[in-house]
Amino acid sequence: MSTPPVVLSIAATDPGGGAGLAADLATLAALGVHGACVVTAVTAQDTTGVHAIHPVPLDVVAAQLDAVLDDLPVAVVKTGVLGSAEVVRLVARRCAHLPIVVDPVLRATTGAAFADDAVVAAYRDHLLPVATVVTPNADEYEALGRPDHPGLVLTRGATTPHRVETTNDHGTGCTHASALAAHLAHGRPIEEAAAVADAFVAHQLRCSAPWELGRGRGPIAHTIPTSQEIP
Repeated sequence: MSTPPVVLSIAATDPGGGAGLAADLATLAALGVHGACVVTAVTAQDTTGVHAIHPVPLDVVAAQLDAVLDDLPVAVVKTGVLGSAEVVRLVARRCAHLPIVVDPVLRATTGAAFADDAVVAAYRDHLLPVATVVTPNADEYEALGRPDHPGLVLTRGATTPHRVETTNDHGTGCTHASALAAHLAHGRPIEEAAAVADAFVAHQLRCSAPWELGRGRGPIAHTIPTSQEIP
């Protein structure tokens, strides 16, 4: 087996495994990519909501970032919850030389805020200008001031262009952005990577539609049957 490309996910934890770094790393592995990670926050959340958020100190985030970038041949960076304006600026500064897929996670679907006004401003002023692709949902797009970005891929929460009716959609945005990053790392152009990522997410939503996991909106599937081909 040849050496896989590397995608670095910079995001928060989800102890239930549905979203955040858990979703990112599982998606990257499913698509033949080595996933590295930088933890920006530790959350206490489940399928019903986010109950606590503990940001990782800036110097620890910076040390993790340096450890990965100074050692591994990162092909693409993917961001999720960044937690503070300082971390947003750090990522923009340290990763500007790489393709960056920005999933601007500002608020959970249950209403919990992951970003204040300073974080939103840091996204607009620092990270979006160096991003290769931006994948906001409709609410995030509005909150960011409807950015006119050449790499904008506007997602619609639990519904991709391949609409799937399901309540098991926790982690859909993370999965979509990670799939897009994985296909960029494999060398696909942006439009093709976005289209294949959409198809992958739809496939995974169909897989998890009948699941019974959690008391709220269950997780999107990250398991891949070994005998089944995926987009």
